[in-house]
Amino acid sequence: MYFPQRLVAIRKERGFTQQMMADKIGIHVSQYKRYEASNSQPTLEVFRKLVLALNASADMLLFEDGERGPQDDALKLQFEAVSQLDPKEQEAIKTLIDGVLLMHDAKRYTVRASG
Repeated sequence: MYFPQRLVAIRKERGFTQQMMADKIGIHVSQYKRYEASNSQPTLEVFRKLVLALNASADMLLFEDGERGPQDDALKLQFEAVSQLDPKEQEAIKTLIDGVLLMHDAKRYTVRASG
């Protein structure tokens, strides 16, 4: 499902009409209909207003379920477990991940420079 379809689905879930949405974000209903028909894309400012009006996250409007985040089920479970740790433990995990990512980037740049 693409942005226009997700926009329609979330709007209907929330019980809003197209006119209600247009009024909430301060645009003409014909312009709002263009977004849902995929004839136009909202500016970043309008997109922000859409997210707020729908009380949704930007990710909900932009990405499919499961499209973001780890694809590996074991890794997903580990990230869920990390969310249960206390803040100091979470900070330690973040630091560890940052370090591994920096090592990965350094290795990539070294390979490029020598290649």
